Amino acid sequence: MPLINFILKDGTTTSIDAHEGETVMGVATSSFVPGIDAACGGFCSCATCHVYVDEAWLAKLPAPGPDEAGMLESTAAERKPNSRLSCQLQVTAALDGLVVTMPDRQA
Repeated sequence: MPLINFILKDGTTTSIDAHEGETVMGVATSSFVPGIDAACGGFCSCATCHVYVDEAWLAKLPAPGPDEAGMLESTAAERKPNSRLSCQLQVTAALDGLVVTMPDRQA
């Protein structure tokens, strides 16, 4: 099982075993990780699952699609080059150890 590491707003880390095929947002919400609101339920129609992907992991992820890129324009927290919507990040074996940081706010 791939391990996903969530760095919370207070700086602590919560690590969750994920199943391949889940999304990072799904892992977070099903495990009650604070900091991801996921208001749209993972349909890429809001930006409340915004995370910052650790730069060491960016090359292992596909580039954001046009829908995600558009939604990233409306994040409540600062958009950075490593901003992603966690609903669009599919868990694979290659992402074992992925590190994402919660922004200071989602809405």
